[in-house]
Amino acid sequence: MDYGLIGEKLGHSYSKDIHEMLADYTYDLCPLTKEEFKLFMEKHEFKAINVTIPYKQEVIPYLDEIDENAGAIGAVNTIVNKNGRLCGHNTDFSGFLYMLKKHNISIEGKKCVVLGDGGASKAVVAVLKKLGAKEIIIVDIIKTAAAITYEECFKKHTDAEFIANTSPVGMFPKCDASPIDLTKFPKCQAVADVIYNPLETKLVAQAKELGMTGVNGLEMLVAQALYAVEFFLDTTLDEAKIDEIYQKIYEDKKNG
Repeated sequence: MDYGLIGEKLGHSYSKDIHEMLADYTYDLCPLTKEEFKLFMEKHEFKAINVTIPYKQEVIPYLDEIDENAGAIGAVNTIVNKNGRLCGHNTDFSGFLYMLKKHNISIEGKKCVVLGDGGASKAVVAVLKKLGAKEIIIVDIIKTAAAITYEECFKKHTDAEFIANTSPVGMFPKCDASPIDLTKFPKCQAVADVIYNPLETKLVAQAKELGMTGVNGLEMLVAQALYAVEFFLDTTLDEAKIDEIYQKIYEDKKNG
């Protein structure tokens, strides 16, 4: 494999379609078990790859260098093999930033809740900090040093003004699940879900019903792919391609 995506379960991925629209190479989906992942990274017989759940943090020990952005986030989703040296980057950060700006979602001075505490969560939190969030609450199933429980969130933080979902709850094939009930968050103005399959999660649909801005993760996916291709091929691409490819995939998947 020269170019592709590694992760545990990739049946839901649109990354092959997106990369092959953006660049002239074959992009392979390569699902790996924990054991296979270790062997794959030790051999590193690839030119460049993307990394998804659950390996965005696990890949770091195998890398020779990571850029400042990925280092600050503590997660990597893009790896380039430069003559045997593995260089890590994080394009989730730029992808999420693009999505917020595209939908005029203002973060400055807002109380934000981030659902999930994995690799994508770390990129989202970094973006919210950059945009001047007043407070960022991370929520996960299990309480950790960084995250509180959902129960605690419902008790103390229902005054959140922005909510991001980085958990897999609501992702294909379990599309009728939602991580939270938004009626408990009366001050919430906007919801961004990094899930892109289905095209509209139950969470985003509820946000729209309640008059909030609701955005699914397909634009973020296309944007982070474009920024990844720039690293893969050491090139610069026109950002207008993000919307062009987003529209095409949205129509294809909606009608498919």
